[in-house]
Amino acid sequence: MRPATAAAALLTAALAGAGASHWLAQPATPAEAVPPTRGEAALDTAARLALPRTAEAALPAQLEGVALPSLAPMLEKVTPAVVNIYSQQVVRVRNPLAELFGMPGMPQQRTQQSLGSGVVVDAERGLVLTNHHVIENADAVSVTLADGRTLEAEFIGSDPDTDVAVIRIPAEGLVAIPLADSSRLRVGDFVVAVGNPFGLGQTVTSGIVSAVGRSGLQGLGYQNFIQTDASINPGNSGGALVNLRGELVGINTASFNPRGSAAGNIGLGFAIPVNLADEVKRQLLAYGEVRRGSLGVDSEDLNARLAEQLGLPANQRGALVTRVYRGSPAEAAGVRPGDLVVAANGERVDGAQSLRNLEGLLPVDKPVALDLLRDDRRLSVQAVLKARATEVDGSRIDPRLAGATLTELPERVRQQGLYGVVASKVEPGSRAAASGLRPGDYIRGINQRRVDDLQAFRDRLADAPRQLQLDVVRGGRVGYLVMQ
Repeated sequence: MRPATAAAALLTAALAGAGASHWLAQPATPAEAVPPTRGEAALDTAARLALPRTAEAALPAQLEGVALPSLAPMLEKVTPAVVNIYSQQVVRVRNPLAELFGMPGMPQQRTQQSLGSGVVVDAERGLVLTNHHVIENADAVSVTLADGRTLEAEFIGSDPDTDVAVIRIPAEGLVAIPLADSSRLRVGDFVVAVGNPFGLGQTVTSGIVSAVGRSGLQGLGYQNFIQTDASINPGNSGGALVNLRGELVGINTASFNPRGSAAGNIGLGFAIPVNLADEVKRQLLAYGEVRRGSLGVDSEDLNARLAEQLGLPANQRGALVTRVYRGSPAEAAGVRPGDLVVAANGERVDGAQSLRNLEGLLPVDKPVALDLLRDDRRLSVQAVLKARATEVDGSRIDPRLAGATLTELPERVRQQGLYGVVASKVEPGSRAAASGLRPGDYIRGINQRRVDDLQAFRDRLADAPRQLQLDVVRGGRVGYLVMQ
């Protein structure tokens, strides 16, 4: 056998270490050439005939008869169903030069663009799931498919409080991702995120499920997130989180980074479980909105002082019921003030916000099992959640509010600790307008008593008080309006 040159020896060693299955023939330098034997000459000839001149280093398809794992076959089926979404919004901007010279000037317009991702979940109808925040306030939405086609999308509906939106694209030959049962997802399961991070184009990252049922993240509405360490960066929003069978388990929605989302991924990504996203889609298609239920209770967190008064351990968790509304599902189920709700449908309840979060995620008109602590006894009762109104005509609550439309605060706003209702509309010349109520007024109390939501607002006025004074926040200033 001819002695190898130093470079050839190093290359051969590297290939052997990588498990390469091809030999790479290196021509000998003239100084190193020696006459080959007949056997070596035959071997060289065979090698030159059998191998291409530019053979490259590569891992074998199999190693010792065992196929090497690869996500490529699964992703070949998944990636055609993940799309890039481009939304545009035209906004008015001031002209500082015109203002500087005291000229009114023409209002200027600027087009803002945002990037995100989406997932085709119904190929026949062209339905695409994405995030609400990807298309929020968009004047136009376009979708680019994996095959390069770009199409204008039709807005079907969205739900800000779960950050789910549905759009439709008029395309043939679409590929949809099959849906998994996200309730069967376990911590440690392998998952793959597919999306359009930073507008780079379709990108795949992998990781595991770090947690399920994650909640308590401020500003994100109703929460039941899948947490993963698969990289989720800006632009990944609305993309697919899939299992190793290529089934959709979640819609990527957020990442956590103390330095802000522009700082990139640190292994804390969150996805909306596909069971929840699919239910939101069903309701948006059926009703044009998402109908949520209510137990009809007010509650507060159980602190150490209350726990001591109730004879409970200091580390006991739950939502302490402070009020049960008349005619509510909770009243029909036998819930009383002073009861401690510790679980709903088997999901642990840690506090008042946890209970409200579960109320927003549970289906309307279906029974929910509540686990209670009452006088050192553990009880289980069943309640059927009723749909709660998110908007109401003020005249149906009290004649003095005629002309005003009152609306619930978005759940993502409540996550920041706010409470009350908003006067979303006030008709000019109406009775409410004559009393000074304005569109956008934030009402957080009646007759100096706090109101948490629309249900509490209606209940406060059930007995038609002689005087109706609203605690109002307008433009950051607090004031009072006496309604005539």
